[in-house]
Amino acid sequence: MPRDQRIADIVLEQDVAIRLSPELAHEREVAIYDLIQDNSFKPIGKFKGPYKLVLSLEDNRLRFDLRSRRDKPLVNFTLPMTPFRRVVRDYFTVCESYFEAIKSASPSKIEAIDMGRRGLHNEGSEMLRERLAKHVEIDRDTARRLFTLLCALHIRRM
Repeated sequence: MPRDQRIADIVLEQDVAIRLSPELAHEREVAIYDLIQDNSFKPIGKFKGPYKLVLSLEDNRLRFDLRSRRDKPLVNFTLPMTPFRRVVRDYFTVCESYFEAIKSASPSKIEAIDMGRRGLHNEGSEMLRERLAKHVEIDRDTARRLFTLLCALHIRRM
């Protein structure tokens, strides 16, 4: 994919009253950093990148507001969050178990929980990729990072 078909900047519009745990805040920051460093994002239509992406949740819908790097609006679209509720809820439950386990559990238990966490993350990111297909082409790694951000936005709405 051409190098200009990527996200160069990302903004999460989130309720300022929401306080993430240090672990989840770290995951969100890593996902943003990794996403900006390496992603593949090609909107359907004749848009020229790189892009600025503003993500927000509005009325139980994930809103993608795609802009030029100079902040000129290009296109926006939404995805209903209802199909993601179960996987996001299960992902948070397993994440909590994982963060507790790394404090005192055996390496084999930590690894087992982490495998479950990664499995749910893969399931959610593939679901996101499929549902975005009519709006934008993204690769697997971009979908994984966007799913992490979807979870960060969704944390208080479950």
